[in-house]
Amino acid sequence: MSELDIVKDLARQTLIVPSTTSEPDSSLWYRGLRLVRNVEHICGLPELLMAGLQIDRFCLISATYFSDAGLARYLEENNRSVDSAFSNGNGNGLLEVSAELATKKLAGVIEKSKIEKISSIITESGSHLTQRTEAMILSDARNLDDIGAIGILNEYRRFVIGGKGVGGVLQNWKKKIDYGYWQMRLKEGFRFEQVRKLAEHRLAAAEYIINQLRVETKALDVEELSADSVLV
Repeated sequence: MSELDIVKDLARQTLIVPSTTSEPDSSLWYRGLRLVRNVEHICGLPELLMAGLQIDRFCLISATYFSDAGLARYLEENNRSVDSAFSNGNGNGLLEVSAELATKKLAGVIEKSKIEKISSIITESGSHLTQRTEAMILSDARNLDDIGAIGILNEYRRFVIGGKGVGGVLQNWKKKIDYGYWQMRLKEGFRFEQVRKLAEHRLAAAEYIINQLRVETKALDVEELSADSVLV
């Protein structure tokens, strides 16, 4: 196995957590795989290539795999489900815990200097002030994963577990719109303009899904059909 394959396997073991069913919950692991795909493609964006930025892809991808390790640990220790995970992956010192776990898991597996860099990438990805290229890429990749169809599915999952279902998703979306939450995320959550534009596209897709959920929840399409029948 290559070093990266070993890192990937250790991350998988860390991110798959117990669930309320007989099967373990792999949601964070699948998120990790999405994030890795995000960072790999962000590395190839013309914006970065034209800037001639030096990117340590091994350390970046390794950091990405472990960036939710702290969240996995928190869920296990507090007997919480992954359904509450995706809204708070950067908060409450979780990135620092992720870095600590990466350091512990990778000790003796790869060079110490690489481990230190991986740890720094994880922690700095939560800072708006970082100038470390790898940390900025990881930050954009994580923020991008929160926006769009996947973000809606994650919210739906949380609200279903909380007993609110689609109504809760729609209410929460309206609240975010009213407070300008998404505009703030688009403005402050991305370091690279091309990723920001992609996030805008994903947000538009999410709005389409929300609008369709609203139509079906309130049976507006059925109401329109009924009104047309009366007119006939």
